[in-house]
Amino acid sequence: QVQLAESGGGLVQAGGSLRLSCAASGSFLSIGAMGWYRQTPGKQREMVATITSDGNINYATSVKGRFTISSDNTKNTVYLQMHSLKPEDTAVYYCFAERVVVTTAPSPQDYWGQGTQVTVSS
Repeated sequence: QVQLAESGGGLVQAGGSLRLSCAASGSFLSIGAMGWYRQTPGKQREMVATITSDGNINYATSVKGRFTISSDNTKNTVYLQMHSLKPEDTAVYYCFAERVVVTTAPSPQDYWGQGTQVTVSS
């Protein structure tokens, strides 16, 4: 099994910054990509930012120029540095890991964290 442990959410004023972290642990051989999605009540979960194991990065248009995703492959950890936060960034942020090669399954698996709340006040 693979566990994703998120941290760094909280309450911040508009214009402020937060940094999210997500560490993967468990019995796995490799991770294809990690990243962050977010979800607000009544809406679908949306991609925020992703980074592949070889460093390819993708951002949602709404966060480009404000958020930066990075990873430390030696620690199996992904970070999301968020600047210039807006009230519309308020959501539960979920870490995910995809194309994870595990010893207990014949094909790569995807995993989600439990989510961390980010609230931006106006």
